[in-house]
Amino acid sequence: MAEQAAAAQARKTDSHRNEKIGYVTSTKMAKTIVVEVVMRKAHAKYKRVISKAKKFYAHDEQNAARTGDVVRIVETRPLSKLKRWRLADVIQRAAIVPGAEKIEQAS
Repeated sequence: MAEQAAAAQARKTDSHRNEKIGYVTSTKMAKTIVVEVVMRKAHAKYKRVISKAKKFYAHDEQNAARTGDVVRIVETRPLSKLKRWRLADVIQRAAIVPGAEKIEQAS
């Protein structure tokens, strides 16, 4: 029985789901964050590095992420029209500027 539990745990951690790391740009929706992922790639012919940004809507059950945080998101089943990702963990917290909470609440 312990072998089955160990195998199940190994399957959970050894996931083949797509993962991305990006910055949280918006937390204004309930249980949803908008994550901007910047992808950098060398041009095939000119070898110049090109950066392309894309926004992903991710599910944040506990509303743990804040604007400016660096987060890891994992691909999941469709949760709504736009949400196909969920928050895996917060990698780095954004620096809190004194008085920033008042500005966010006012807008």
